[in-house]
Amino acid sequence: MPLHVPPAPAPALRSVLTALGSPTAVREARTPSLRTAQGEATPEQPLPLHVLDRITPEGVSATRLVGWRFLIRCGDRSVAAADTRLTPDGWAFSHFFEGPYIASTERALRQAESADRPYQARLLSVPGLYMLTLWLHGDTEGDGSTGHPAATDLLVPLAPAPPGIAAHRPHRVAELLPVLTLRVPPAAPPPLLGSPA
Repeated sequence: MPLHVPPAPAPALRSVLTALGSPTAVREARTPSLRTAQGEATPEQPLPLHVLDRITPEGVSATRLVGWRFLIRCGDRSVAAADTRLTPDGWAFSHFFEGPYIASTERALRQAESADRPYQARLLSVPGLYMLTLWLHGDTEGDGSTGHPAATDLLVPLAPAPPGIAAHRPHRVAELLPVLTLRVPPAAPPPLLGSPA
């Protein structure tokens, strides 16, 4: 089945194109593979990046959109990624980066193309576990910026995954969230007024 990818906001794409065209932005990036890449660098496969803020005891997840991620392709391979973020003035380039999640994202997207039903591709970060997943959302018509993981959605942990969670194995949200609930450390309560910080 085809994998649906929601269109990125035009200002987010423009901000990445501007950064790619800026020698200063590319030179100062911590991405040796981007700095030494031969040929034209193009942003491809934009994915909305959501963060899992918390999981309630009932297993309900609270997520929010934090940006759009673009894989940066040079020739026949992705050499880096670019993140954008929403500011009070609109979408803006955030940073370039490289590392294992680039190849892992491409692999998960290829795997998702062979799914038995259509999904919309998104990314879901679980900061408490240093975990990133490909979120295969069942609502293929959504705009990608809203919504929460449905029980029947799939989460595909990207490599490197936390110990005990298999990378590149699709998990139904209803199955994986209870596991994450036990592993994500609880949020610290806010300090009391007048107490030392």
